[in-house]
Amino acid sequence: MSLIHFRQYPLYILFSFMLVCCSTDSISVDDGTNTKVSELPSNVLPNILINTNGNTIVDDPKVPGTIQIKGEGIDTFTGSIAIEIRGASSQMFPKKSYGFETRDSNNQDLDVSLLGLPAEEDWILHGPYSDKSLMRNMLIYDLSRDMGRYTSRAVFVELTINGGYHGIYLLMEKLKRDDVRIAIDRLSSDENTGENLTGGYILKIDKLSGSNFGEGYNSLNSFSSVHPPINSPTAQITFLYEYPDAEDITEPQREYISSYIHAFENALASENFADPDIGYSAYIDVPSFIDFFLMNELSNNVDGYRISTYMHKDRNQKLNMGPIWDFNLAFGNADYCNGGDFDVWAYTFNERCPGDFLVVPFWWHRLLQDPLFATQVKQRWQVLRGSTFSEAEIFSKLTDYTTLLNLDNGINNNFNTWGVLGNYVWPNNFVGNTHQEELEYLRQWIQNRLGWLDEAINAL
Repeated sequence: MSLIHFRQYPLYILFSFMLVCCSTDSISVDDGTNTKVSELPSNVLPNILINTNGNTIVDDPKVPGTIQIKGEGIDTFTGSIAIEIRGASSQMFPKKSYGFETRDSNNQDLDVSLLGLPAEEDWILHGPYSDKSLMRNMLIYDLSRDMGRYTSRAVFVELTINGGYHGIYLLMEKLKRDDVRIAIDRLSSDENTGENLTGGYILKIDKLSGSNFGEGYNSLNSFSSVHPPINSPTAQITFLYEYPDAEDITEPQREYISSYIHAFENALASENFADPDIGYSAYIDVPSFIDFFLMNELSNNVDGYRISTYMHKDRNQKLNMGPIWDFNLAFGNADYCNGGDFDVWAYTFNERCPGDFLVVPFWWHRLLQDPLFATQVKQRWQVLRGSTFSEAEIFSKLTDYTTLLNLDNGINNNFNTWGVLGNYVWPNNFVGNTHQEELEYLRQWIQNRLGWLDEAINAL
């Protein structure tokens, strides 16, 4: 098996794939729940075929269907699903992204392993459209895991729905509380006192979606920061309940997690914010904040810190930033608010776009005012630049992705279906006539960004 192909799969399944690649035989299992699972040869780009039996896929509710995953005529999985369109602004694109649940023959949720990813029931098919490299999310997710941070595992696939070819997609894990995803303690509705009340929780700073409880941001689905954002004093930072979600979280649990965030913010805003006992570090896992900061800055993520921003708190633990999510507009792929520039700080978004109602919390400016935090950022950057963030490592990933996506002419197939090359698609900062030009732009942008950050971080 080529080492190139390994990059899209988790390392812990590497050995099992090596065993499979030594034989042309597939391994099939029929577990009696209307599913069949087998392994995929190493020299194919997986194909996912979805059939909804004539039902139109909509944004809610999910519609029933079947899924088949195959390569070179070998089925690796067949079974039942329920599927819907997902995303917010990305729904404007003709190439949709989808969320689906794997189900058994009785239409009940069923945990399964797809393409070697850990067994679960909730999955995402992300369709890169404005990101004409097709690689931005895959790149940052791989970098995050190389840094030791859990991020949604992903596999490049080609997708066909009801007989129509839809192009290159990423089969991804939906972010959720789970022992193999965001591995925090389960918090039940009857755990409302004492140690159990301390976790686990998942919060996010994000746009509202159809799954939010009630109308708009409200006291049932969210709570607000007690401190105004820098350079946007009229804007409001709002934290959405992700786990337990707004429908399931109890009042004592709402009170606990909102009070915890408020206590952290008060400590961070105080004169003694750098004190190790009563300052911000008493409330947060500092290394997770540093890694989150560096990933958003590496990519100049125009949505960074203010949209699709997850954080979690386990039982008896401090607040952690992450996992990261949704970087399709990062790495120079946005033409607004300096999102295409390689020589600006992402965390200073509010200075460039003070009129936006989705803005960056005051946290990051304040954290960088602590000399110890700034020193730790510098030290972590130096370690990463010698390994995960080296040009050689990043460019090797891009080369590997290109080789993989060219299997069975996947890149050409995608752009023959979606004629976006040479055309502006919101919010492109660069428009290349070929995929190679898009890839060269991405490479050059990253090279420029790394050079600028080397100096800018050293000057903190």
